[in-house]
Amino acid sequence: MLEGIVRESIGRKAAKALKRDGYLIANIYGKGLENIHAAFKTNEFIKAVRKKSTLAFDVKVGEQVLNVVVVDYQKDPVTSDLKHVDLKVAQRGVVSNYMIPVKITGTAVGLKNKGVLIQSKRRLKIKCAAENLPNFFELDVSKLDVGDALLVKDVAVPAGVKLIEADRVAVVGVEKAR
Repeated sequence: MLEGIVRESIGRKAAKALKRDGYLIANIYGKGLENIHAAFKTNEFIKAVRKKSTLAFDVKVGEQVLNVVVVDYQKDPVTSDLKHVDLKVAQRGVVSNYMIPVKITGTAVGLKNKGVLIQSKRRLKIKCAAENLPNFFELDVSKLDVGDALLVKDVAVPAGVKLIEADRVAVVGVEKAR
């Protein structure tokens, strides 16, 4: 389990001192909960996020153990170092918005016909309770030819999950190479 510390001071000076010591600044929030200003060891956070098997994972901040989902992160534009992360508490029974990754499987037929596979949506916005939270949406592109696309309405959605995206938006498609 990933362990972090609660930040006492939320000023810029304190944040710079924590970053200098190898910490990643994080904000943890949820519906009806008080915001928690936390810090995690950067390398430990990256390792924990890479090896997690589900979208939501546990963190221990102070005395609290929270089940959280990564909502947003900021990277340094030059060095690509992680600078800041926002975590949302996945509360059981509370319906909330989440961004779910899209995984593509198969090889499109259109790639052999001088087409290029373009994924326009990497994550889809959904609304559901934490217990219904899918880890990812899987799309099979093996039947796509040049000019074909998979739309949001073609995504298989589990029970208790509602897609917020517009039905006519393309998620992945094959276009003619120029």
